[in-house]
Amino acid sequence: MIDVCESAPSWIRTFAPYIPGKPASEVARELGLPESGIVKLASNENPLGPSAKALAAMQAALPEIARYPDANGFELKRALSARFGVDMAQIAIGNGSNDVLELVARTFLSPGTSAVYAKHAFAVYPLSIQSIGATGIEVPAREFGHDPDAMVAAIRDDTRMLFIANPNNPTGTFLRGEALAALLAKVPRRVVVVLDEAYTEYLPDAQRYDSIAWLKAHPNLVITRTFSKAYGLAGMRVGFALSHPDVADLMNRIRQPFNVNTVAQAGAIAALHDDEYVARSRRLNDEGLRQLVAGFGPMELPHIPSFGNFVCVRVGDAAGIFRRLLERGVIVRPVGGYAMPEWLRVSVGLPAENERFLEALGAVLAPAAAHR
Repeated sequence: MIDVCESAPSWIRTFAPYIPGKPASEVARELGLPESGIVKLASNENPLGPSAKALAAMQAALPEIARYPDANGFELKRALSARFGVDMAQIAIGNGSNDVLELVARTFLSPGTSAVYAKHAFAVYPLSIQSIGATGIEVPAREFGHDPDAMVAAIRDDTRMLFIANPNNPTGTFLRGEALAALLAKVPRRVVVVLDEAYTEYLPDAQRYDSIAWLKAHPNLVITRTFSKAYGLAGMRVGFALSHPDVADLMNRIRQPFNVNTVAQAGAIAALHDDEYVARSRRLNDEGLRQLVAGFGPMELPHIPSFGNFVCVRVGDAAGIFRRLLERGVIVRPVGGYAMPEWLRVSVGLPAENERFLEALGAVLAPAAAHR
């Protein structure tokens, strides 16, 4: 490493960056496959694509792109305020919820502080903690999900933040509302609880809970959500946080002023009001999860029951099977980096895409099954 790099903080020099799912174009280049024939089920994207209303709104916004976007996102905040019943002063917007998660961390963490998160939880949590020079406290998982009591017990005097993803990525596990409420009641007020609800729109009605109502009683709660999943705008990068106004004020002080572009803001506002599209996305996702799980049965493959738009399946040599699936033009996500080396995470696609994956997986596993 050159001398100037040695002057960077040690926690930056040892930083291992987040590795996203492979795009279809990269697989096509690497393996010489036609991009049009590749099925990507690696990044928990909405297979329906964006809604027609969002596309129309983004198209209408294009003539304005020579000018800077609204730095404060007034219209987007007003739409979010109306939809969720919060004051505009309680909202911070970001370039996807990843940006918002990092914004929360930058606001409340510093070297000499710590933050708690669960094993198998979203990789951005420990990366955000490390990038600031704070200390991450990883709590053992319970059945691949969060253990609320263990997480509360892990809080130290220097702890300033606790991360929870519900449903959790990459495992798809879910904490019921009453368990979350009990956790919030036990966490000291000085500790910010970041409740990452990127997949909340996919929850069945029976599992829904009103986390936004908790903001009044818990000023240390920050709820993060995204337009990348059920709203179908992953490529536009729009996320937001809901919190106490004082917390949002601190976050907005350090937020980059143009972090959500004009076209993205227009698309998000339109998507937020397209209830029919979100309902259709939920129905497609429910059917796709059932299709995938039914396909795992004949192959005798265990899976983790999921409440998101993806499912984790145990296949054995996940890295090797991932590579052989790539050769067949099917992209999924190995999760060895989450201490799950035998598992693949598979995003729900269109019915034909799900079937293509199941057929490819069966073909890849067949030789191994024949030698049992």
